[in-house]
Amino acid sequence: MSEDRQQTVLAARQVALRYAGAERPVLANFSIDIAPGEIVSVLGSSGIGKSSLLRVLAGLHRPDAGVVEVDGVLLEDVHPRLAIAFQNPGLLPWLDLEGNVAFGLDFRRQPHLSASEREKRVDNAIREVGLNHARRLRPAALSGGMAQRAALARCLARQPQVLLLDEPFGALDEVTRTEMQQLMVQVVTDYRTAAVLVTHDIDEALLVSDRVLLLGGTPAGNIGEWRINLPRPREDYVAELGQIRIEIVSTLRKAIRNT
Repeated sequence: MSEDRQQTVLAARQVALRYAGAERPVLANFSIDIAPGEIVSVLGSSGIGKSSLLRVLAGLHRPDAGVVEVDGVLLEDVHPRLAIAFQNPGLLPWLDLEGNVAFGLDFRRQPHLSASEREKRVDNAIREVGLNHARRLRPAALSGGMAQRAALARCLARQPQVLLLDEPFGALDEVTRTEMQQLMVQVVTDYRTAAVLVTHDIDEALLVSDRVLLLGGTPAGNIGEWRINLPRPREDYVAELGQIRIEIVSTLRKAIRNT
């Protein structure tokens, strides 16, 4: 195991979350350690709490119990080295692509950047996602895949230690989704960031992840974990991935029956 993989950049310890007025917690006793350069996918049935978990990990929602740490420091609010992307790219229609990628870099919680450093970050992020040719276009002129690339570039401009992705490819066509999956893996490799991908797509999780976590139960917790020790690209490992897929589906069905 590399030195990177022995480190922990993001950790959750016995996290629980309850919404106001709810009879029981949404999440309970959830723990995880995530290393730099690692892609972890979170699977689970619809409404189980995957997006709620991601918001807790992002510092957007404080847990009712337990803690989240970034580099061993307690996470109490949004963090400049955590970047989150949703299924909706959330691009501002009055800004061109370059402006959208730069948006937020001068916010109060972001580290101060000189104009040249800010420009360099934006240029590098746009180049990483292959959108140099589109940097002056407004969101209305972008395809769905280009908009998601722009949203990813906006995250990368922050030089995050952790990327948090909430089903960002779910609305894309199959070819574009595959391209975005490959781009995400390349970005993690190039930037040595960690990534947490919430997805409903088991096959997507198997193709891109180093680990797959399965949420289940009431309240939700980690009911299964699989480490995918296969080289990428993985499209030819049909038998190996198929066996893991069967285990995940079986575990999920058993959890639903017992709910």
